[in-house]
Amino acid sequence: MHEYGDQQYERLARLSSSHIYNLRKSRLYRATKFCYEKTKATKVSIGERRCPTPEGRPGYLRIDTVHQGDMDGVKGVYHINAVDEVTQWQVVGAAAHISEAWLMPVLEAMLEQFPFRILGFHSDNGSEFVNQLLVEQTKSRPRRSTDNGLVESKNGAVIRKHIGYGYIASEHAEVMQDFYEQSFNPYLNLHRPCGVPEIVTDDNGKQRRIYRWYATPLEILRQLPDVARYMNAGQTLDGLQRRASQMSDTEAARRMQKDKQLLFTGMQEKRTA
Repeated sequence: MHEYGDQQYERLARLSSSHIYNLRKSRLYRATKFCYEKTKATKVSIGERRCPTPEGRPGYLRIDTVHQGDMDGVKGVYHINAVDEVTQWQVVGAAAHISEAWLMPVLEAMLEQFPFRILGFHSDNGSEFVNQLLVEQTKSRPRRSTDNGLVESKNGAVIRKHIGYGYIASEHAEVMQDFYEQSFNPYLNLHRPCGVPEIVTDDNGKQRRIYRWYATPLEILRQLPDVARYMNAGQTLDGLQRRASQMSDTEAARRMQKDKQLLFTGMQEKRTA
């Protein structure tokens, strides 16, 4: 004011510093001097609700859990079912509890049994599958029951058919995991034929699936173009074929059934003791 002779600063010069801070608390000051911007949402592909698009490439898994019942308020064992969408290569595991601490070791052991690289996995709306595997993860859309239909059909046609619906205590998860890894999963992928769907369109434009070809997941894998680029290090189609040729499909089924009977007998003896 003294240097430039501007009279409009005369009153401001007499204001105390503490009173200026009081003025900053007023609603008028905040309304004119502060500008608020809402936080902008960032789109993240983890857990995105959509149907996966493998485009003929192996490595896109459909995954689901199958619970083996309750008894007296105690939870039974959980089966983890993972199926490749293109080749129908299927790996089943067993976990004692449905939590991250129990699931992650089982999932890691299951993924090692796939001969090709994992590019993504699709799960339902359950929170147990939190993506920590650095791959694309998608989740089923609301009111779209067919989004995860492949693995759900395998739940009934494979797990329920062979394991049944009866209660199995969670303490048997480890021996069940060994049975799956050593006997059951090799039988499913090297010796058990699966129906390969073919989509046809009717004259009225309606699409339906027909099944003209039945093949094992290994045979389906061999038919994929340029499949070698998707294989894991140390895994070859010839090596898998040599392993499958060690016994016939019938012999493999009989051996798997024998191992399954030993599994249930051992669980029964432990429960009786």
